[in-house]
Amino acid sequence: MDIWQAAVLGVVEGVTEFLPVSSTGHLTITEKIMGIPIDDKGVTAFTAIIQVGAIIAAIIYFRADIGRFIAGFVKGVASAEGRKQDGWRMAINVIIGSVPIAVVGLLFKDLIEGALRSLWFVAGALVVWSLVMVTAEHVARHRRGEGQVTWKDSLLIGLAQCIALVPGVSRSGATISAGLFRDLDRVTATRLSFFLGIPALAAAGALEGVQRAGEVADTVGWVPVGVGLVVSFVVAYASIAWLLKFVASHSIASFVYYRAALGGVIVALLWGGVVAAT
Repeated sequence: MDIWQAAVLGVVEGVTEFLPVSSTGHLTITEKIMGIPIDDKGVTAFTAIIQVGAIIAAIIYFRADIGRFIAGFVKGVASAEGRKQDGWRMAINVIIGSVPIAVVGLLFKDLIEGALRSLWFVAGALVVWSLVMVTAEHVARHRRGEGQVTWKDSLLIGLAQCIALVPGVSRSGATISAGLFRDLDRVTATRLSFFLGIPALAAAGALEGVQRAGEVADTVGWVPVGVGLVVSFVVAYASIAWLLKFVASHSIASFVYYRAALGGVIVALLWGGVVAAT
């Protein structure tokens, strides 16, 4: 992989990782346009590894919250009084919400990295999940804030995160929608989406880095990986700040027009034989 290609993919990852437009879908499309084989295991690993750059950006951005969760967990383990604090409750919520994707991701890893990366799946998921996002915004009552998030909310949102393993769905689109269905306000649903994404994406990137180290070195190269990581970190930090400000006063359904249009363009290109599905 050329350095410029890695930089472009880093920008795509940083911009789309936390927006409800599907980072995996956009990376798959961009790789196809640049002639990079999307079914290559080294390329798949590269895609997962550069997500770590975006996750580091999220960790730094939410460092105060993460510190509060860790401190709350430690205090909760140590005493019953500590288990009455918000830090303990949110730490447990994040743990519970992270379990589903860990199980499903490992069980269906080969399917996710193989057949589901077809552009037909990407296009279909972009359009179909857009309907879910619109529905979520339509029925949402925004009645509950972060102090009222329960373990049931976290579990259901964690299950929704598993759906985003299908490229084109969007992890943030799935989790924020699930939060809205649970009557969380939009900012709370978005923040919880970030908190659940940090362990999930960090684990996925680390696992790919360890398991596919040889293939990454042979087909991509570690210098492009480093470039992709750094670029995704810088761009993702700005993207996080923008999204939190945006959802405070705008519906996530605002992204549906773009998702539907992109899905339509992909279908047209596939139908016309301009690009191959895999």
